[in-house]
Amino acid sequence: MEACPAPLTRCSFGALPEAEPGLEELHISGWFYRLSPQVVLCTRRQPAATEALAQIIHVRRGEAFPPGHPTTRLSLDLLREALAAASVHRLLDVGCGAGLLSLAAAALKVSRVVGVDISPAAVHITRENARNNALAGALQVVQGSTECLKGPFDLVIANLPWEVQMDKVSELNRLAASKGRLILSGFRDNQENLLIQSYQKLGWSLRRRLIKEFRHPELPPDISFTWVAWWLEHKTI
Repeated sequence: MEACPAPLTRCSFGALPEAEPGLEELHISGWFYRLSPQVVLCTRRQPAATEALAQIIHVRRGEAFPPGHPTTRLSLDLLREALAAASVHRLLDVGCGAGLLSLAAAALKVSRVVGVDISPAAVHITRENARNNALAGALQVVQGSTECLKGPFDLVIANLPWEVQMDKVSELNRLAASKGRLILSGFRDNQENLLIQSYQKLGWSLRRRLIKEFRHPELPPDISFTWVAWWLEHKTI
């Protein structure tokens, strides 16, 4: 049975700036994430009365990490923090999937956002989501690998499985500006050591680390499903 829509309240997402009048009474059905007091990401169309009270970014789901996956939430949390800490003019979303992180960045007024994915289906969905939300002007979507891109980017986001993360260390380092930042997720706490060592050798340091614990009742308790997200900066920053 589908759950009843839950009220969108400040406590749903922790400390937030003061909300605009009326936003606290919003009721959102399906998955949602509040980017700011005025902007909400969600996976379902909302009633006209709800959409009149806020900027609703409707995201059609893709085949990669789903919106409700812990690493999606962790990446969004770090994206908000990073944008609040320093301005970002050029942002790259590696393995953009349905474009959720790219759309979030564009909605938060990053002037140029590039999403890249090797999947034609992912590129199609991201472009469609950008058009449907009037964000196509700020978002460029590229089909291919990171090797086809030229940097530098102020912020590079990659929510990718650990094996892909390990393979992309040198590429993400190449694409980041000299004072750029990285947001990485898609891996678990028992996979961190080799990855962080690879970045430390290239001069990166850990600025922020977020985790989300998950336990499956049918799996042994010693199997870790603690998902991790990092915000990395060059040691010179």
